[in-house]
Amino acid sequence: MTEGIQEIVAGLSGLKDVAGVCAVADERVARGEAAFAADLGVALARAYGRAEPLWQYRSVFGHLLRLLATTAGPENLTEALRLVSSPELADRRRDRHVASLLASCRRPEELVVVFSGHASEELRACLVHELVLRGVAVDEEPGIARWARSPHWRYHPLGWLPLTRSGMEDGADLPSYSLRGSSHAMPYGPSEGVPYRGTGRARVPSAAEVTTPQLAAALSSAVANWAEESNGVVEARVFDLAGPPAGEAVPATLLTLGLESLAGAGRKKAALSVTACPPGQAWRVLFAAASTGGAYNSGSHGAYGRLAAWQSLAALAGVADGAGSAEIEARAAECAWFGFDARTDWFEQVAWDIGLAALSPDRRRLAVLAATDTD
Repeated sequence: MTEGIQEIVAGLSGLKDVAGVCAVADERVARGEAAFAADLGVALARAYGRAEPLWQYRSVFGHLLRLLATTAGPENLTEALRLVSSPELADRRRDRHVASLLASCRRPEELVVVFSGHASEELRACLVHELVLRGVAVDEEPGIARWARSPHWRYHPLGWLPLTRSGMEDGADLPSYSLRGSSHAMPYGPSEGVPYRGTGRARVPSAAEVTTPQLAAALSSAVANWAEESNGVVEARVFDLAGPPAGEAVPATLLTLGLESLAGAGRKKAALSVTACPPGQAWRVLFAAASTGGAYNSGSHGAYGRLAAWQSLAALAGVADGAGSAEIEARAAECAWFGFDARTDWFEQVAWDIGLAALSPDRRRLAVLAATDTD
């Protein structure tokens, strides 16, 4: 076994195609030799993982991880955990991906081993919330519940999140994985809504901007990865209104706020589309943006995507810092939510376009989040 692995490691950088290496691993795992795949992954990480990784290494390592995670049998799961828990592969971002992969491909009762065997605390924390998002009652899995309810991790960033899925989170778009890769839905993009045709009769209240850097950052939580890791541009702003917009005045009000994303909108060639949407749909858009990322990144995955979605939703709804998810959900239900976009130069009109606006229960605060990205 060792000789075969050494040969693969030595020759990897010269390969123009890694299909043969992947086929060898597939065959060995099919014969019950899961340890071969884990040993190969660790050896490759030692040789190539610390510097800028070769494309051959990234491709083979990703295949090995998916192979062990998606192939039935406890030995494959055990070896997958050994692979990602090796010192050469310690990485919080990888833990987020592995948690999503395991939650998608394995039954909850199988995953109890993650909380008793060799696994990082980060992987465990992420896995708890990946399971919650998939509707798993983690409180009913003793091996998981014991760890999730232990006090030592309550100060972890994910410790704020509830251990049950709220109604707001039903229908979250979660990725599916196979040996060949992954796929996910995107609940945003160029609008198919009816363009707004201003009549001039809408009573538009005056507005004063009250955005602070802290508030803009909170609003942008779900799309921050688009700007930081891809080509994304974000606009996050809040306005106090002199009075409640009446009737069709919300689209008209948006056009008077001086939003960069809507510069030139309202004209025939830059039609504005505004559609009322339930708060659950707003949450799902925010979650997808945070968890799956933009054009050139893979996002934060489910657990941290869940956290970022709640943070953006809270800021849009005007909830004070320190509130729990139940308070945020109740406040969000009282707000009026709108999705918008326009064929302006700001929106890329490719696949990654978001426009959300939240009008407070007293109709005197309007929060806006727009984001766009392109490849």
